[in-house]
Amino acid sequence: MNKIQLLCIDLQKDFSAEGGKNYRPHANVEFIKNTIVPFFVDNNLKIAEIVSDYRQPRPGDRGDSCDPGTDGYTSELDDNVKKMPVWKKCMNSPIWVRDNIGDASLAPGFPYEDTKELGLWLDSVIGDPKETDVALIGLTLDCCVLCCAQELSMRGYKVYIIEEGVDVYTGLENEKRQAIDGPIIRNWASVVKWDELKNRF
Repeated sequence: MNKIQLLCIDLQKDFSAEGGKNYRPHANVEFIKNTIVPFFVDNNLKIAEIVSDYRQPRPGDRGDSCDPGTDGYTSELDDNVKKMPVWKKCMNSPIWVRDNIGDASLAPGFPYEDTKELGLWLDSVIGDPKETDVALIGLTLDCCVLCCAQELSMRGYKVYIIEEGVDVYTGLENEKRQAIDGPIIRNWASVVKWDELKNRF
């Protein structure tokens, strides 16, 4: 059986904390902070992380959030539990990057796809898909978590989504249930409970 790596997506305060530009109450945030993170700390394990720099310009999206140098860009994960380096993206899919990404002191470049660098990051931080499966947590199930599941699956990874560790943008339980039970998510990942998977880390 393959080893498994936990990957946290966009658990940033513009989405996760009151006052954030895109904040909605999400039960998964407290579950990650109070259950998953302590488990990883207690077992001396590390969580890989993807964060977003959603400054303009961003074609197809007029929003502006997760600005480096602001509280909204800050991750909810403590540095001591992160597997470094963190991958930074600027669109929903992790394949999209930009010049000066994550740098508050410089103007952001225009988004472009960088499949090579993403592949190198996955190889070094996640592992070879022949040897490593990936479990996803974070925000949001109906957008960035889904896009990451698609990209990882197409690169050959077996992808799991931890049900208690994700939420939809609205934070509404019925919408989360629809996403989990519908066909789209399950085309790209297996949805599992935390207790089903935690002993594989």
